[in-house]
Amino acid sequence: MPLEPVKEKWVGKINEVTIGATREEGGSRTSVVTVGGETGLSFLHDESEMPHRPALAMEVWDVAPSDWPEELTKPFKEVLDDPARWSRKCVDEYGAELICLRLQSAHSDFGNISPDKVSEGVKKVLEAVGVPLIVLGTGQDDRDNEVLPRCSEVAKGEKCLFGDATQDNYKTLVAACLADGHGIIGQSPIDINIAKQVNILVSDMGFPLERIVMDPTTGGLGYGLEYTYSIMERARLAALGAGDKTLALPIICRIGQEAWRAKEAKASEEDFPSWGSVSERGPMWEVTTAVPLLLAGADILIMRHPRAVESVKETIEELMKK
Repeated sequence: MPLEPVKEKWVGKINEVTIGATREEGGSRTSVVTVGGETGLSFLHDESEMPHRPALAMEVWDVAPSDWPEELTKPFKEVLDDPARWSRKCVDEYGAELICLRLQSAHSDFGNISPDKVSEGVKKVLEAVGVPLIVLGTGQDDRDNEVLPRCSEVAKGEKCLFGDATQDNYKTLVAACLADGHGIIGQSPIDINIAKQVNILVSDMGFPLERIVMDPTTGGLGYGLEYTYSIMERARLAALGAGDKTLALPIICRIGQEAWRAKEAKASEEDFPSWGSVSERGPMWEVTTAVPLLLAGADILIMRHPRAVESVKETIEELMKK
């Protein structure tokens, strides 16, 4: 008598979150992205449902990056000073499903541009592409509390995803996104208890859990990847196994940002000849950071290098086959 495979039974389900709104829904997007909805661990198709494939966003700055290595800027060299054209290139040539616009020009070290000027850039990107938009602030609380509400207002009705709501700075962003109909990224410093607390704080202001995406903070390969993996895994087990609704949210990971911080991803061949070609090594470092976090439960990956995007997209296609 053949043995029956053991199948795990889960009691919880990950929330579905939709980013973007079409004209019929009050926005101007030509496509929307829905993530979440898993009833079990990722890609275990025989024992649970995974109705939506993980989505790939490409990162665009509203000012030309000064600290990106040459290998990373090369695919975008003619559009780095124009976020609208940069975004269009990511969508038209590299197949980005979302654009992640980082408002770096508002940072005190990158121009300290006014909220009105920054919001004009957001509007231009929305006009340039039809895919949904993720909008990230500077990480400076005072500046983000000035800039993000203005950008939220400009994008009203588009159902963007705005970040970041943190344990110490969330009220201003939550109020803006409530008024303008956007989703929110709840960010925590690789700590499951703080991740849960952020989600509770945001929802206590009347913000629906169905519009929150978690960012547990990503560690790149060799720089905390396994720690991030364990936190994401614990969050999924709590959501699916124990039915914890405050952790039953889709997860977003900033892959490109963390992978390209690694010395091994960008060090020159002259300095480290035994490490091989940087043109191969850099994108591969990004891919090798992305794939384990897909398996841990990532629903949205924010990536940088086109070759890494292509490779991860192919991996997702294979993993989604039942």
